[in-house]
Amino acid sequence: MSPAHLPVEPLDVAAFSPYGAVWGRPYGNDSPSFTNSATDFWHQHFFDCGDQGKPEVLWVNYRKNDRTVNALEVHWLTEQAIVPLGPLGVIHVVALSDASGLRPDPATLKAFYIAPGNGICMHTGCWHATQVVDAQVSCLMLTRASTTAELVDYLENHKPARESAMFTLEQPYLLQV
Repeated sequence: MSPAHLPVEPLDVAAFSPYGAVWGRPYGNDSPSFTNSATDFWHQHFFDCGDQGKPEVLWVNYRKNDRTVNALEVHWLTEQAIVPLGPLGVIHVVALSDASGLRPDPATLKAFYIAPGNGICMHTGCWHATQVVDAQVSCLMLTRASTTAELVDYLENHKPARESAMFTLEQPYLLQV
């Protein structure tokens, strides 16, 4: 089956809102916040890693750049955030679940370019995949520690996953950058 085309959109708060939150908004009067001549800091997001979850910060290096999306993953118990570090951004593909709640709905598939200085935090249950435009991109990831441990066990030892799922798409998608 020939791939369907999936345009890569600029990251936009309204367009991304069904899938999660966009990070990187400028300083405002949100609480808590502080500004003076030396520094600014302000609230961005309350991260939810689920009941009894322990938040974990990961460094992730993304290298896949073949523009083909044929599989998605999901995390059932936690939000997950990705923030590109350095000069290059990433292409992040997202989808909502279909009516069964167990598979991605191809009608909701979207791809966004996340530039450095921005980030996203996906809702729990958001299907996703990440690619780079050209060379490797390092990202900060915020997730749930037990989800990471289980995912490593799944990928290295083929142990069943309960906190996450992988799904192979019936039709591949070709990213249009």
